[in-house]
Amino acid sequence: MTALSGLKLTAAQKATSLPPVQQRRKKLVKRIWEQIELARAEQAGTKFAPVKLRSYTDKESGVRKQVETNKRVKAWWFTADNGKLALSVRFGPKVLELAKGKFAVEVADKADLINTLEVVRTAVDSGELDDAIENAAKKLREGFAR
Repeated sequence: MTALSGLKLTAAQKATSLPPVQQRRKKLVKRIWEQIELARAEQAGTKFAPVKLRSYTDKESGVRKQVETNKRVKAWWFTADNGKLALSVRFGPKVLELAKGKFAVEVADKADLINTLEVVRTAVDSGELDDAIENAAKKLREGFAR
């Protein structure tokens, strides 16, 4: 009797790549996380500065090097014409259309901003914004076409 005979074996294999819809969701969830952290830092009176790697060629030696630099994160929220706080969700440079003709979420105050962002993150995870993300990605790809 072997050690594996007591286990339930299956033919399942791990996927080597995610479908494009899930890749876009994952990308947007990461950006929403950055916005949540930015809002938390703003409420606490601190600064949120994630780092990214930047490559450059050293002019003296000609060798490519990588350095850590601060990543610039712009806030997605703004004060609307009516004086209330509004939150727009972005996919790259495009603002997502959350509903027909609606591009922003009205937020009561800055204290409610983090809860609103978490609700948006849940909606993205559940696939509610897949059509809006697809439309934004399509417009983005059209910008690269000749």
